[in-house]
Amino acid sequence: MEYTRLGATGLQVSPLCLGTWRFGQESGGVVETDREQAHALLDAFADAGGNFIDTANGYGGGDSERWIGEWLAEQDREEYVIASKVYWSQESRFQENLSRKNIRAEIEGTLERLDTDYLDLYYIHRWDDDTPIQETLRTLTNLVEEGTVHNLGASTMAAWKLTKALWTSDVEGLERFDVTQPLFHAAYREDVADYLDVCADQNLAVCPYSPLAGGFLTGKYERAGDGTQDVDAPDGSRGDLDEMFGDWYVSDRGWQVLDAVREIADEQDATPAQVALRWLMDQEEFTCVPIVGARTTDQLEENLGAVDVDVTDAQHERIDDARGT
Repeated sequence: MEYTRLGATGLQVSPLCLGTWRFGQESGGVVETDREQAHALLDAFADAGGNFIDTANGYGGGDSERWIGEWLAEQDREEYVIASKVYWSQESRFQENLSRKNIRAEIEGTLERLDTDYLDLYYIHRWDDDTPIQETLRTLTNLVEEGTVHNLGASTMAAWKLTKALWTSDVEGLERFDVTQPLFHAAYREDVADYLDVCADQNLAVCPYSPLAGGFLTGKYERAGDGTQDVDAPDGSRGDLDEMFGDWYVSDRGWQVLDAVREIADEQDATPAQVALRWLMDQEEFTCVPIVGARTTDQLEENLGAVDVDVTDAQHERIDDARGT
């Protein structure tokens, strides 16, 4: 597996990142990934050459970090790039924000659960409208200076807020965000175009979450009902368990993109998931490392197969045209 430089961080990472939000997560009363399955996925990812692992303090009520920590204790820590996040709290029921108090408490809890001395990448999980960004960035800068955190990232927020944070870092001489984590996939680009423009201009790496639109772009769903948001979902799939699946991921535009992805997958002797991931990995304006959240090792193996798929420029344009660009 060839590795890629993660924006301006200098980190060399696998072209796909293993997302662990399913670890310990319950959907419809069903635990999506239990401890044994989580360790099997981590083993399979590492065996394939993957080294970039994404988690958060709130995933699975902290179980995601704990299970990664158990697994990481048996590995060479320096071989892996571990990312986690802060905003929601596991340490205090009174603190869900980006204040100095909450960040300090949450980083200690995260490091303890992960059984590590440092994080390679620490994201703010959401923007905090009630805490001045200067306070948040100054606290994060102190963590970098102490060696607790090596690089900073920002997840979902408006483009102007990301710009404000970068401007504040430059003016105040504080550490800046080098990596972002937006919702971004082949059927959802124009909605985050301004955000991605900032990333391209500022040399920020982009690590999209839900790169397969919650599984919609894997091709396992078919039209049902009125043919737009209603889907025929396999038992146990996210579309079957999550009542919000149709609202989040299914649209006329989505079906059009999926049709194009399916056609290209047939032409390339690949799967729709592999084509959709390859489309992201091929972004030219910025480094793009999709976060894949497979539920089984078979799904993970399929996703990792995207690194060997070649999508032509003409096929890229077909996907863009299907989306309406």
